[in-house]
Amino acid sequence: MKSIKRTLTQACTAFALFLASIVVASPSFADEKVRIGHWSWPGYGFFYVAEEKGLVPEGIKFEFTVLEDPVQLFSLQSTGQLDVVLSTIEYGPIATAENMPIKLAGLTNLGYGSDHIILREDIKTAKDLIGKKVAVFEGGLSQIYMGIWLEENGVKWDQVEMVNLIAGDAAAAMISGQVAGAELWDPFGGQVLAELSGSHEVSNSKDPALLKLGLIADAIFVSDKFSSERKDVAVKTMEAMFAGAEFWRKNATEANEIIARRTGFSIEDVQGILGGENNPDDGTMYMYSLKEAAQFCGVAPGNPPFGQSNGQLADHFKLTNKWWVKFGLMDKTVDPSSGIDCSLIKAAL
Repeated sequence: MKSIKRTLTQACTAFALFLASIVVASPSFADEKVRIGHWSWPGYGFFYVAEEKGLVPEGIKFEFTVLEDPVQLFSLQSTGQLDVVLSTIEYGPIATAENMPIKLAGLTNLGYGSDHIILREDIKTAKDLIGKKVAVFEGGLSQIYMGIWLEENGVKWDQVEMVNLIAGDAAAAMISGQVAGAELWDPFGGQVLAELSGSHEVSNSKDPALLKLGLIADAIFVSDKFSSERKDVAVKTMEAMFAGAEFWRKNATEANEIIARRTGFSIEDVQGILGGENNPDDGTMYMYSLKEAAQFCGVAPGNPPFGQSNGQLADHFKLTNKWWVKFGLMDKTVDPSSGIDCSLIKAAL
């Protein structure tokens, strides 16, 4: 009997080791890790919603890196340490000009009152800013937005002194009187208007012309290696993000709680920025559906919202490229087709 038991034990052990070797050797038993980077912002929280609500396709596991410097995120992506980066849309031409192995893969959301140009009480018009300091985030949409507003109001962008400050520091500079105006995103714009007596808004991203232009937007960037070598996983990753946004659209209260907890923002700020059950009018951002994002990319029929045109992503790319050349941050224009890859959104749709 002891001999039989010993033989059975040895056989079971051998079989268990055999099964273990199959699990280790076969990729079908292991989750595909997708490394996602973003900076702190509720608009990047839809992957977290997808994760917690079971909307991520089976076999895929997300790993998140949160850094406050978008340039550092893109640097990590270009060296193969991140597969996906969520950021504002304007980095596409820069990455292309520098031959970084990164592509702009599509639009995710649009500022719908999230960004403001705010002036001090004594500054009434754009011309009052000539020779004075304005705070912008240099190299970001903030700087382009300020440049467009100035020139539309008769002031060349270089007739003012642009001071490079992120929104929190720009708000502090406004309140302390160090700058005469600033481009600010929420919650900092509302903070200045509430705390700085006489400060007033002269433009915000809900203006119809800005909505049509699609200027203030977030986007998803993918590494070339991720989209080429693991395209099926990349497509499923895209599906998951938009599925998270769709869940949020129908269950904003629950989704906002997830986003607040995972991004470290207060629930009040998340609800104020993203909105609640009456989106977009009770928030400051508009989340694109997968179909609308595909239309903006030009890979689905029909036009996106707000009077935008089919395939407008290429025009957006050209617009930001033009301003980077004006600001001296780039010395040439680049072909949008070399920096945009809408194939993942097309396949996801």
